[in-house]
Amino acid sequence: MANPAPSPEQEKRGAVPRRQEQGAGVMRWLPGLVTLRGYEPAWLRHDLVAGLVLITMLVPVGIAYAVASGLPGVYGLYATIVPLLVYALFGPSRLLVLGPDSSLAPIILAVVLPLSAGDPMRAVALAGAMAIVSGLVCILAGVIRLGFITELLSKPIRYGYMNGIALTVLISQLPKLLGFSVKTDGPLRNLWAIGEAVWNGSTNWTAFLLGAATLATILLLKGSKRLPGVLIAVVGATLVVGVLDLSGKAGVAVLGSLPEGLPAFSIPWIGYGDLGPVLIGGAAVALVSFADTSVLSRAYAARLGHYVDPNQEMVGLGAANLAAGFFQGFPISSSSSRTPVAEAAGAKTQVTGIIGALGVAGLLVAAPDLLRHLPTPALAAVVIASAIGLIEVADLRRIYRIQRWEFWLSIVCFVGVAVLGPIPGIGLAIVIAVIEFLWDGWRPHSAVLGRADGVKGYHDITRYPNARLIPGLVLFRWDAPLFFANAEFFQDRVLQAAAASPTVRRVVIAAEPVTSVDVTSADALAELDDKLDAAGIEMCFAELKDPVKDKLKRFGLYERFGEKFFFPTIGEAVDAYLKTYNVDWVDWEDRRG
Repeated sequence: MANPAPSPEQEKRGAVPRRQEQGAGVMRWLPGLVTLRGYEPAWLRHDLVAGLVLITMLVPVGIAYAVASGLPGVYGLYATIVPLLVYALFGPSRLLVLGPDSSLAPIILAVVLPLSAGDPMRAVALAGAMAIVSGLVCILAGVIRLGFITELLSKPIRYGYMNGIALTVLISQLPKLLGFSVKTDGPLRNLWAIGEAVWNGSTNWTAFLLGAATLATILLLKGSKRLPGVLIAVVGATLVVGVLDLSGKAGVAVLGSLPEGLPAFSIPWIGYGDLGPVLIGGAAVALVSFADTSVLSRAYAARLGHYVDPNQEMVGLGAANLAAGFFQGFPISSSSSRTPVAEAAGAKTQVTGIIGALGVAGLLVAAPDLLRHLPTPALAAVVIASAIGLIEVADLRRIYRIQRWEFWLSIVCFVGVAVLGPIPGIGLAIVIAVIEFLWDGWRPHSAVLGRADGVKGYHDITRYPNARLIPGLVLFRWDAPLFFANAEFFQDRVLQAAAASPTVRRVVIAAEPVTSVDVTSADALAELDDKLDAAGIEMCFAELKDPVKDKLKRFGLYERFGEKFFFPTIGEAVDAYLKTYNVDWVDWEDRRG
């Protein structure tokens, strides 16, 4: 029976996700326009205020993440303006704020830095090409409805990867915080080079004190909903540098004047030799950005009682990345720091992001020199504060207590990113996720079932040692899908169970947990039937799901076994066996009666 539709009262309370109004035709792909079509005038004041507050975060953070990605700071603003406008049309979430992100910075840097050879325009082209690749991957995945793929990365693996990314970001920003530069060869080598530079006296203590004060201010005000910590810290550092002329007197690096004007349409041309790293990096960005975006989108949708289609979320993210790539930007993602700012400021719809984008554009047109004294150590502090927010420790402690092997999986992913770098690290995370998935199905749990007195049903005899076995009958339960990786193991376990039972006449496969059968496992079932038949043992099935039964019909196995050997329940399979062989068996419920 179909589930009843939720009542308006349930939807209002947020007890169930509320589906947004769906458009028809082209409008189906433009949920932002659908929202605007039902826009309420009372929302405008909230969206306007939230948009103005958001600008105070978008500017310093966008510049900081551009620098962390190996690009000139202004391109962080370009990667903020256009994606926000595009996501407002294609994105299904009403609150999500997109833009440059700390989790993507090391991936972009890993591709851009070795290929650009110090040429900033070449770095911009490479980063733009990565954004286009990422956008196309996300759009394609959304159109063919692959929005579920990020769920294949388990929580411990995601924690390990993000902790590794956080460490990579922290190490990459330490030289800027300390006022010097090092050659980037990987996280651990960078750490060694940083230690040598500090030991050799390369630290600019004025820059370090300025950056440390900025970082402390951001962290102290992080929990405040009234005080914009990033804005206060960055404006304060900028004023100190400007008033005291620390750039000229103390050698503190500053941003300098930004180019005047808005981002223009530009095709990021790259060489043939760059294609491989850009494709791999763009695909890695797509996976990480959608994993972050989908989690954040679902969290806010649940909080507001809205439904967000994960496939449309992929399309929205992809469209925003595609636009960033063609308008002098670089790969972007959702922001777990700017989105809460928008929510706390009272944002109601995507109009908040539009106002934020227009405000940043206005800054570039009207006041490009406003941030010329913005110190590089302060930008490093902004990125470091964001990286600290990526670190997960508390839940890893819980995982260590309840399932240590998953904890160690997380540590392996963490070490992989820290030692190999972000792109090989994400490859390692995917490989581990696949191995973890296959391992659970490769050697699954199985059980011989017996009848335990005083307990309904049939249960694993290892859990119920006093359970009684029905003479001549083996009830064998297989707790996984049947597929190529576990087909032989399944055969071996059934044969072992049959060999351990004296004078066995029939084996019943309790198949309720079996959700699928492939060609290899179907052939293994036929081989198993032949082996059992040669020993004078019948094989039948109980509780087999209809879709799996349909597959057996296509494979020709249903006719081979015969309809009479498929039972809807284990109880009926037992009754049929007792009737066929006239076995002397008294159930505990019969004795009680």
